[in-house]
Amino acid sequence: ENGYLAKCCGIAGVVGAKGDAREYLIEGLTILKNRGYDSAGIATMDDKNPLLVVTKFASEGEKADGLNLVEQKSGLSNNHNIGIAHTRWATHGGKTDANAHPH
Repeated sequence: ENGYLAKCCGIAGVVGAKGDAREYLIEGLTILKNRGYDSAGIATMDDKNPLLVVTKFASEGEKADGLNLVEQKSGLSNNHNIGIAHTRWATHGGKTDANAHPH
């Protein structure tokens, strides 16, 4: 509407996914990436084993590759049915893997 890309965070979540929550979360992050982001991540768990698995990456340099890294390296989240995904635009703190969300 105003001709510029909004730079803001985005969150997607899923509970009780049929199949793999990771797939829904990656799709959610893909939809949210048009809002602008410098890092992305997912946190998932299985209701049978509530160990939280977090995968998050900051994009390197000017590339917007954080989402691609999450998709490539989040295999431990396979078959989990609960999760949250988050994109971050660094308004404070450095653009680093440690500052990527979710925490």
